[in-house]
Amino acid sequence: MSVDARPLIIACGALVSELRSVLEANHLTDVVEVRYLPANLHNRPEGIVPALREHLDKRESRQTFVGYADCGTGGLIDAMLIDYPGVQRIAGAHCYEFFAGSELFNELHDDQPGTFYLTDFLAKHFNALVWEGLGLDKHPELRDTYFGNYTRVVLLSQTESDSVLEVAKQAASQLGLTFEHRHVGVKGLANSIPVTFGRGEITKASV
Repeated sequence: MSVDARPLIIACGALVSELRSVLEANHLTDVVEVRYLPANLHNRPEGIVPALREHLDKRESRQTFVGYADCGTGGLIDAMLIDYPGVQRIAGAHCYEFFAGSELFNELHDDQPGTFYLTDFLAKHFNALVWEGLGLDKHPELRDTYFGNYTRVVLLSQTESDSVLEVAKQAASQLGLTFEHRHVGVKGLANSIPVTFGRGEITKASV
């Protein structure tokens, strides 16, 4: 299969490690092309749709999948995809839901709506994306303004990494919140990604 004919996934840069592991587990690293958009769009959802559209307009007739859930766009990804028949995205509201699965996520949300969620990526980059991203490094007094209605931090981990667990606990401490850990792995992502094989048949990836 030529490079230009390969199925294309346009994905969030916060999913690099997890999506790569799913593709490697299914021996698809060289079968599917993945283009990652900047991870900082995770905090700038208004930039997701324009960035996706730029790639979708250049995809020609390639089979394409969008590696984003709604991700804070308020339905704008779905509205845009009307212009691109056949292109689908990851089901769900955000990465927390598809990593955890809807049942567990809804259980966590119903238990404590004021929950701040972290994935492995967000835990490792908490200071850059959240603490510094919100200007709390310069104005820590704003912490309670931003997070006053939150009650806990929940790490939805993809790997069983002691270092990720420690930085997530530190993030909860910085925010003045209690901490909870749920290991969810990458199966939720694998179940969300349709993988195209040689003759156009679609199956779900596995891990």
